[in-house]
Amino acid sequence: MRGRPKQQTTLFSLRTPGDRVPAGHPLRRVKDMADAALAALSPTFEEMYSGTGRPSIPPEQLLKSCLLMAFYSVRSERLFCEQLDYNLLFRWFLDMGMEDASFDHSTFSQNRDPGSWSMTLPGDSSWR
Repeated sequence: MRGRPKQQTTLFSLRTPGDRVPAGHPLRRVKDMADAALAALSPTFEEMYSGTGRPSIPPEQLLKSCLLMAFYSVRSERLFCEQLDYNLLFRWFLDMGMEDASFDHSTFSQNRDPGSWSMTLPGDSSWR
């Protein structure tokens, strides 16, 4: 008997993006390592960002985004932000919920500008 296509009627789900990632997926180990390394850098990030003003996209998400772009050969930040809207694996890796908005591609270049850094990074005397 021929099956009939079902029309999607709702987006309500009781599953998280992490539920869809297989237990043995290689990104699970990478995520654990990246989260541990970035947790160690958290005090440095706290010093670099102001305590007032509009909240920024967490630097941890931006750095983990760079890992995803390298692992999955995403050719541009604009394309990555587009894929972030619908790629559950990317959302899970970045600790984003289904309702969270994707960030704008210009965020990468704004955070890459050395003039915006107000402190010297450990071991690098070329920054101000």
